[in-house]
Amino acid sequence: MGDLAKIFKAYDVRGVVPDELDEPTAEAVGAAFVEIMGAESVVVAHDMRESSVPLAEAFIRGALSRRADVVHAGLGSTDLLYYASGSLGLPGVMFTASHNPARYNGMKMCRSGAVPIGGETGLTEIRDRAAELVGVTATPVGSVIEKDLLPGYAEHLRTLVELRGIRPLKVVVDAGNGMGGHTVPAVFEGLPIELTPLYFELDGDFPNHEANPLEPHNLVDLQRTVVESGADLGLAFDGDADRCWVIDERGESVSPSAITALVAVRELAKYPGATIIHNLITSLGVPEIVREHGGVPVRTRVGHSFIKAEMARTGAVFGGEHSAHYYFRDFWFADSGMLAAMHVLAALGEQDRPLSEMVAAYSRYHSSGEVNSAVSDQGEALRRVREAFAGRGDFDELDGLTVTGSGWWFNLRTSNTEPLLRLNAEAADAGMMSAIRDEVLAIVGKVSE
Repeated sequence: MGDLAKIFKAYDVRGVVPDELDEPTAEAVGAAFVEIMGAESVVVAHDMRESSVPLAEAFIRGALSRRADVVHAGLGSTDLLYYASGSLGLPGVMFTASHNPARYNGMKMCRSGAVPIGGETGLTEIRDRAAELVGVTATPVGSVIEKDLLPGYAEHLRTLVELRGIRPLKVVVDAGNGMGGHTVPAVFEGLPIELTPLYFELDGDFPNHEANPLEPHNLVDLQRTVVESGADLGLAFDGDADRCWVIDERGESVSPSAITALVAVRELAKYPGATIIHNLITSLGVPEIVREHGGVPVRTRVGHSFIKAEMARTGAVFGGEHSAHYYFRDFWFADSGMLAAMHVLAALGEQDRPLSEMVAAYSRYHSSGEVNSAVSDQGEALRRVREAFAGRGDFDELDGLTVTGSGWWFNLRTSNTEPLLRLNAEAADAGMMSAIRDEVLAIVGKVSE
């Protein structure tokens, strides 16, 4: 039996298969999901991991035992599952462990309309009910309908971003053996895009590199191929293809903050005066650019649950995170790496400049990127940093400690899962950014010694 207490996280289910997550556990979760959601029908999709099919089938058995019908979408990306939930009006479950190693798997759950389910919005109840149902067998009563949702997903995205009229583009896509290899060909079909695919073979063992574009070493093959092939840009997707990282024609990474600002400008052209959400470690340039284009920037904590909650509260048209997650009101407030990529392709293809020149206007500051430090006494480290910067800037503690001075800021916050402090620093001047970053790291380092 799996370990329910360990695998149910704040916003999803994730664990090692079969030690922490096994088929009897998945079956119990399926039954509990239907009960807690009060669902007559649910939609299920899964990624390419070897364990995904048996786990999804076990979940379906549990759902059927509670008299629910199941729309089985089969292989899909996480944003395809959100499309299914939104377009069909059904609660849904995606079997994936995103960018985690092959031995992991998990479930991302949502209510009808792709509304996320977290610990405070139903996930705890599902966990507790599943614990009561593990090992309880019941006769399947509901029916299963297998439905290929990929064509509808691709067509829906193409209605949100017009790409048929752009200039021809050469694009390299690294799917990392993940679900981008399944969805990208369908979305790009018939568009003026010359596609060079890297690692499109679906393989949950990730034989080429981890499907995690946030780690620079996983981008090396893409960067080299973009330069060698003379491509206009490169795109890297994570394992379940809900995150997208952009590489310019020089093989350089484009900051997710710049992508957030670029997409925000495009959405504000469509919805003048709208609200744009950004988390507190995106660049200062994001709210500046949003205001300059008549929008209303709203700052949130780091994490998709906070982004989605603020989008729902404010009616925001778009939200961006520095982790390369991008959220769209037109996509049921859910995140879609593919939709963000399409906005970048449209913006690039509607004019003649190379990507590096086009995004320069959205990159106004020098950033440290996220720097992690292993610290056993995180509270003491934060206390010492507060003390060192007292009187030197404005403090806020929305998420960790943010200090904002004249032309610079930094945020130091604890990891939710590891004994780490995460630092992000930014300044108008590269030397100032380096000085602030190094000063904070020196203080933190003294605590960890």
